[in-house]
Amino acid sequence: MSIDSPAAAARPPEGDRLVVAISSRALFDLGESHELFEREGVDAYADYQIAHENELLAPGVAFPLVQKLLRLNRLAPESPRVEVILLSRNSADTGLRIFKAIEHYGLDIVRAAFTNGAPTAPYAHPFGASLFLSANSEDVGRALKAGIAAATILPSRTLQGHPEQLRIAFDGDAVIFGDDSERVSVEQGIEAFHRNERERVGELLAVGPFRAFLDAVHRIQAAFPPEASPIRTALVTARSAPAHERVILTLRAWGVRLDEALFLGGRDKGPFLEAFGADIFFDDSTVNVESARQHVATGHVPHGVRNP
Repeated sequence: MSIDSPAAAARPPEGDRLVVAISSRALFDLGESHELFEREGVDAYADYQIAHENELLAPGVAFPLVQKLLRLNRLAPESPRVEVILLSRNSADTGLRIFKAIEHYGLDIVRAAFTNGAPTAPYAHPFGASLFLSANSEDVGRALKAGIAAATILPSRTLQGHPEQLRIAFDGDAVIFGDDSERVSVEQGIEAFHRNERERVGELLAVGPFRAFLDAVHRIQAAFPPEASPIRTALVTARSAPAHERVILTLRAWGVRLDEALFLGGRDKGPFLEAFGADIFFDDSTVNVESARQHVATGHVPHGVRNP
């Protein structure tokens, strides 16, 4: 396509795109072949994939999320675009089955890296990824250390509650924000945490690993009227009054829109996430993600004081 063509002119600059890098195990159900890999090694795994090359892979936990992300491009081509990149520890040979599934389901994924067993996270940055989703926690940890929002996709229930709208939910501390306040809670207790929040109410919260991703989502939201946005976001936090004020003031100062804010005061998050209809929820706490994944697709963010 010529750079002077109308389609090229309508396409936003690379820096305005929301780029999501995803592993093949997060996108498709590769549980059976991965168990074989764990038991018998890479050669048995390769033989299995080639032998089953023409058998269609079932969708994985993050598949509905990817469908909705890519659908955003069709709604308003002039708005900041979304691109999904496949990062896979398969070889190009065994990855042929994955690309056949991508074609079958009509997913607009054209860029990929197959590493033949090596870590995939190093390729997230040169692809310009704002978010990296993988079933491999080591790759997720590497991506976070490189400054990319990343989460380990866990076996989870998925919802079909809002087929025409993408719904993303975030924890606050150690996800959108830094873990400074959470560190006080973990190390000194809840009373010290509330005292810290009252004393520092005028200070903005530090930036967390998902701040840049939240900004990218906000840029897409800003292209639509709030009442007709194809994306809805929620903050779902264990904070409660009076610890809510710093959160609100920080988001206001950042100029970032969150459509809903749930201050749960320690209540289990799972039922609230189901009520919101989250397509994905990101949290740093293993306790919270265990509750959440019984209700919605969940990504664990191994960052902060709760993940030494």
